Parts: sequence; C-alpha cells; structure tokens
Amino acid sequence: MRSTSSGGASPRPSHETLCAALLDAACRHPRRVAFTTLDGTIALTWSRVVEVVARVAGGLMRHGVRRGDTVALMMGNRPEFALADLAAASLGAVPFSIYNTSSPEQVEYLLADSGARIALCEPRYAGVLDAVSRRPGGARLEQVLVLGERPGADPDVAGLRDAPPIDLRRAASRLGPDALLTLVYTSGTTGPPKGVEVTHGNVLATVASMSGAIPQGDHPRLISWLPAAHMAERVANHYTAVVHAATVTFCPDPGAIGDALGAVRPTWFFGVPRVWEKLEARLRTSWDRLPGPERERVAATIASAEEAVHLRQAGKEVPPEPAAKLDHDLLARLRAEAGLDRIGAAHVGSAPCPQETIVFFQALGVPLSELWGMSETTANGTVSPAGAVRIGTAGLPTPGVELRIADDGELLVRGPSVVRGYRNRPSETAAAIDEDGWLHTGDIGWLDEDGYLTIVDRKKELIINAHGKNMSPVAIEAALTASSPLIGRAVAIGDRRPYNVAIVVLDPDHLRGWAAEQGLPPDPDGLAEREDLLETVRAAIVRANTRLSRVEQIKRVAVLGEEWAPGGPELTPTMKLRRTPIAQRYGALIDDLYARRAGLEVE
Repeated sequence: MRSTSSGGASPRPSHETLCAALLDAACRHPRRVAFTTLDGTIALTWSRVVEVVARVAGGLMRHGVRRGDTVALMMGNRPEFALADLAAASLGAVPFSIYNTSSPEQVEYLLADSGARIALCEPRYAGVLDAVSRRPGGARLEQVLVLGERPGADPDVAGLRDAPPIDLRRAASRLGPDALLTLVYTSGTTGPPKGVEVTHGNVLATVASMSGAIPQGDHPRLISWLPAAHMAERVANHYTAVVHAATVTFCPDPGAIGDALGAVRPTWFFGVPRVWEKLEARLRTSWDRLPGPERERVAATIASAEEAVHLRQAGKEVPPEPAAKLDHDLLARLRAEAGLDRIGAAHVGSAPCPQETIVFFQALGVPLSELWGMSETTANGTVSPAGAVRIGTAGLPTPGVELRIADDGELLVRGPSVVRGYRNRPSETAAAIDEDGWLHTGDIGWLDEDGYLTIVDRKKELIINAHGKNMSPVAIEAALTASSPLIGRAVAIGDRRPYNVAIVVLDPDHLRGWAAEQGLPPDPDGLAEREDLLETVRAAIVRANTRLSRVEQIKRVAVLGEEWAPGGPELTPTMKLRRTPIAQRYGALIDDLYARRAGLEVE
C-alpha cells in the first residue's frame, strides 16, 4: 500500500435506529418546525411529524406491509416523501426512492430488483408504475398508492393518515442497527444500477461522523432539493435533520434553488459543482447590473478578497494593502442578498469543482469546500476541517473513517459507514468489499503528507492515449467548463487516440443571456451555428488549454446546441456523464473530429 490516513476513533451514535432518533427529536423539540414548504402551506412540528408517521405506518400495515418488505417511493421534494419514508422504516420495511426521470424500462428494472410489493407516488407517476407492474413477466406491484396533487396544510399521505396509529416506541424497540433502512441505487454509469443496502447503523454512524466535522449548531436549517434517490440528499437533508431536529424546507423545483436559498437562509448547504457555478454566475450577473460606482466597489472588494484567499492557501500572511481593501460590511450584505449569511458549512461533491468557484465563495465569506463520499460509504468519507480548507483536495477522513491508497492508486475505505453490500449481488459485493472490510472504491486518488485526499478520476474512466499516457478526463473537463459560463458540459475524448478532442454542450441559461446581449432571439440550435459564438467558445478552450499539460490539451472541439437533461441518454440523474452511451451516440461525430471533417480547430 502507498499511504494511509485515518479520521480517528469512530464516534458513538446517540441512537441505534433512525426511529429512535425521530422519537428523541420530538421529545427534545416538540414545537420546532420539522418539515415545511417554500410557500408555507405545510409547517409540521416534530411532535406532529411523529403523530403523522405513526398513522401512515398504521396505514401501510393495513395494506399488508411488514418488516423486510420493500416499499417504492416516486415523488418530488415534498414533506410527504419524508413522512412515508419514516413510516415505512418504523415498520422495519425498506423504503427506497426511484429517480423521477427514470424511463419505464428503468422503473421496471428497479421494481423487479428491489422486490417492491407496494409503491407510493405522485399522480404524475401513477401511470408508469401501473403500466410496468402489469407487463407480462415483469415486476409485480400489489398496490400503487397515489398522493394528492398538491400538498395540503395537514398532508394526507396517499389516504394513509387516518389509519389507527402504531406504537412507534414499541416498533423502534424491535429494530437494531443492523436492520436494513433503505436501498440506494447507483447511477448505472458502468452497467445496470446496483441496489446499495444501507442499514440504520450505517446512517447513524455517518451522521455522527459527519457531525464531528460539520457542526450543525443549535437549530439547523436545511433545504431538501436534490433527488431523494441521491444518497447525499438523504444523508444531508433527511437523516441529519432527524438526528439534529432540524427544520427542512422542501424545494420541489431544483431550478429554483437560488430563490430558495434567499427564502430559507440555510445553515448547511450541499450542491453538485454545476449548481455552485450557476450560483456564482447568478451573483456576478446581478452585480454587473449595479450602477457604475457600486459595481466597481463590489468588483474591487471581491478581487481583494479572492487575493486574500489565494495568499492564505499559499500559507502566507495577507499584507496590509489587500487587507485594507476588504470591505467586510459589503461582503456581509452580499452574502445576505444571496441567502448565504447564516451558512455555517457549505460543500460541493459528486464531481470536481472548478477551484475558481471555490475561491469566489471563500472570498465572499462562504466556507465552501469539497467533500468526498459515495453511496457505498453512506455518502461519508472526507471533509475539510473548518478553517483548514485546502482548495483542490476533498479534505481529511471524517472520524471513524480509514483511507488507504492501493499500489495501483485505487482508494480503499473502511469504517462503520461502509454498507453491507449490493442487493442480489453477492459476487459483486465480495469484489467490492474485501475480507478485511476495505471497500475498493474504483476511484484513483492520493494523500498528501497531512492526509488530505485528492481524487484524480474513476479507475475505469482514465484516458490512455495511443502513446500510453494516462490522463484524467474529469480534470480536463473541469478546466473546459471553468473557462466560460457558456460551456455547460464538456466530454474529453482520447482513449487509444493520438490526441484529445472534446464535445461541448452549451449552457442554455447563459446561451440565452449571450443572445440577449447580442440582440438575438434565444434559439439554442441556431445560436450554436453562429461564427461569433463558436469563436467565443474556441477562445475559451484555448484558455483552458493553458491550464493543461501539452498531452492533455484539446486539439479540436464540437459544439452542440442541444441540452443534456439529468436522467437522459447522456447524464445520470445525479448529472454524471454516461461515457459509453455518449461514445456510441456521437461515434460518427467523434470520428469526424479526428478526420477534421467537423468541429473547431483549437490550435
């Protein structure tokens, strides 16, 4: 083994099951609002949550749900999801979430693999669940329970609320930390999704571990906005909320997260890189519209603050001149305008984030840093300690987590957050988790002398060109997307090829903004063919190349005007690239790039 790092002793969770944590939250903070909507239509206290969960659990029992049964959930970010999730878990059943963007074929696969007997869903998904459960030889749901179209002030979860309540305390006493809590299906980038089996003990160990690195304060305020099938969403905004009796606001439209931040002013916020990039662009655009003197004042303050961040990252003191230019009152006002003035912790994960974006938010006074985790570690792994962020790294292992770098560079992880395995896949479980409890993550990484982790790329996704040079496509793509807000997605291609080319997908929001500046109609397909826009993109790729080694640089690029949606052919629901389908779908275009029949010549 090359190197190891440890977050120290595993903290002892305060409860053995999530159900016990729920009862404790209601005991400690009965009148605190637990689940609410952005418009305030629903505002359930923790004591009311316990009452509703007990009745919904009773309703599920009436429909035949018993311990060990799997319950499928297909709905957006709304309080009813959390209520149904907790109710099923209280029975010892196994609730799991289906990505709302899943195709009928994907839904059928998940239902069959999970063995779900019953499903709860919003009306818009009832048709697909009914249809796939009736296909000959397919998954067989016994019942599909449908929620109301709109949340009511006192939500009735699919007609279950009026059932006789179960005794939650008695039900919780029948469960232990080894009881299965949920399934989380992997993104399916390398094959059919695998059902990751997560226990109550995994979840509570993760919350205890992360709480040691991410203090939650006396009254956490969180926003539930990522898909509930995403492990990070469940940990950060559902399970953490229960343990810490937080107030969770449900945001049903991920595109409205910028407005939601202003309304909620959360104490902890987690997002994927693209979300933070869009937030940065939104802030900079709003500041560009300020009157001249005010705009110049903001620009000068941000520039000085960014200079100070760079100096601190280099281990240097901030000299008097930049320090004197830091207008702390103005920075505080800007944070408040963005809804980030109460942030105690802010994190980005799932993919590398451009360092410029992290520097920007650090300069603003938002403690943004990268963390690392995966479904198989219950989203737990590494995070930077407050005040000791090393930009470009994923931080240090959290308490109870051990890291090890294998001889081939693969990251191995061990600790109580590592799950018990994959559903129905004993051979793949044995291949992933060895006899000593080390999870083989499939990520390539390295540890610095202080134990900070840097992730290079996925082991199976490295580009090895025709000359045998190993490269990280993720690092190349991060440089491309950071070079211009017009570039929404970038795919680096070069495996077994003499040099690298790229496919670039334009960001629709910034494309419309660019069109408005030029006095043009917002037609993405037409705009992508304009020579002035293509030259703007080409110049951005040239800038990106200056940050890459010679062998990593992009020689030719194709620009697409179409939009890639999460859950579509090109992106997983968590917005990871589906590289094999992309290579197949755009195979002819890629061949034309290398034959110089298509695309832009970058150099």
